[in-house]
Amino acid sequence: MFGKQNLALLLIRLTFGFRLVYGTFDNIISWDRMLEFKAFLESNNFPFPIVCAILSVYLQFFAGVSWILGYKMKLFSLLMIGNFMIATYIHFVAGDPYLSMTPALHLLAISILFYVINPGKISISEYLKSKQWKH
Repeated sequence: MFGKQNLALLLIRLTFGFRLVYGTFDNIISWDRMLEFKAFLESNNFPFPIVCAILSVYLQFFAGVSWILGYKMKLFSLLMIGNFMIATYIHFVAGDPYLSMTPALHLLAISILFYVINPGKISISEYLKSKQWKH
């Protein structure tokens, strides 16, 4: 009914969307974890580290939800491109080995992919598009 490509795209969206939600949820429910992230940003000379920590965490969380649902993916993917470009840069400047950078690099790559393609037929966006034409 939906085809292999749409099912594969759904699987990729679910996998990376869940990764973003899972990776940020602890910071959302625990202020101590958020403060750890703030301290990390502070140690890397970020301006307004608590603001940057909160923004990064919540943007990643909502991007994950966006990817899972297949809704507003272009917007959230663009935000994630910026987020993970910065994350990759931090790893690079710190002299981290390639394997330490791979989570940020993979999320940057998938953000770019999700920015340039549509979410596929199994998505809220597609559902809303189909309802729009029937009215």
